[in-house]
Amino acid sequence: MNLNAVRAIYAFEMHRWARTIVQSVAAPVITTSLYFIVFGAAIGSRMPSIGGVSYGAFIVPGLLMLSILTESISNGSFGIYMPKFAGTIYEVLSAPVSAAEVVLGYVGAAASKSVMLGLVILATARIFVPYEIGHPFVALAFLVLTSVTFSLFGFLTGIWADGWEKLSIMPTLVITPLTFLGGSFYSIDMLPGVWRQIALVNPVVYLVSGFRWSFYGVSDVGVWVSLAATLGFLAACLAAVTWIFRTGWRLKT
Repeated sequence: MNLNAVRAIYAFEMHRWARTIVQSVAAPVITTSLYFIVFGAAIGSRMPSIGGVSYGAFIVPGLLMLSILTESISNGSFGIYMPKFAGTIYEVLSAPVSAAEVVLGYVGAAASKSVMLGLVILATARIFVPYEIGHPFVALAFLVLTSVTFSLFGFLTGIWADGWEKLSIMPTLVITPLTFLGGSFYSIDMLPGVWRQIALVNPVVYLVSGFRWSFYGVSDVGVWVSLAATLGFLAACLAAVTWIFRTGWRLKT
């Protein structure tokens, strides 16, 4: 393992992120804060509790997951797309650096940014709504695992994209709608039978449900099912990355 190469890629990505700290951190924190103000404080005070949890506290894990998914994909995709756009990707591919080391540097940096952002949003949420984390280690595990998984998915998106407009397709047109329909603002048990079965096809349901269980011990699906679904998606992303570096698809053309 060439740790110097991994460290160089990681440090470069973290420094780039630090130069755009306002856009990278302040913007998602402000947006999420507005959700807490509108849904948590204004609307939440008029909503009944769900599973014994106040509505304002109930949506904290869902809103956090919405930010984590969006930022993980954006950070992961932009990190690898920029070298493609600038043509410096060939320097990386020709260097004595393995595919695993390239992925570890880029995805590790993107996941680190998402975890730090998630912790900042958690601290910000405390200003607007009271909440408790019943299983902090499980919550941290889900936070890290989700950040890594979707940073890897963003890495795949950055390789697939052949234009700037395609970078926003996944977070804007796919992930955000799936998150809103994945139980971020409600329990899918509130849906009629057939619609609940349809909702279970949405992979984000399992992420939000598992993360919410780590807070309050309540979930729409079992926590082990949520963990298995997340690990399954991670394995699929790893398999796709392995195939891309083996074939050079969208990297060498």
